[in-house]
Amino acid sequence: MTSPEQLKYAATHEWVSVDEHGELSVGITDHAQDLLGDIVFAELPEAGKSIEANQACMLLESVKAASDIYMPVKGKITAINTELEDEPELINQDPYGEGWLFKIAPDNMADVEALLSLTEYEASLDD
Repeated sequence: MTSPEQLKYAATHEWVSVDEHGELSVGITDHAQDLLGDIVFAELPEAGKSIEANQACMLLESVKAASDIYMPVKGKITAINTELEDEPELINQDPYGEGWLFKIAPDNMADVEALLSLTEYEASLDD
């Protein structure tokens, strides 16, 4: 998996990694998983579904709260991390690796470039 410096970020705490075929992997940041606490359930989105950017597309439940996860860019869900159905704690243990949530075929790659860099994301945490 790519390091956090190479990823793009949404202000809503999702990260995006682009593979060599233009498919996006999406997860939540280490900061977000830390705020949520121990994640006990992941209600994953439906593969094949097209979703608008900034629309809630799944739910994570932790011992502290339930939290919506938002679509970082408009596109179609191409895969979900089914391991999270039995092991949602992977999100806490490895948020940038085994804890990925879903994959997207973006409608427009330019939307990915409009997301935040790591520096911009970290600066937004101070607001």
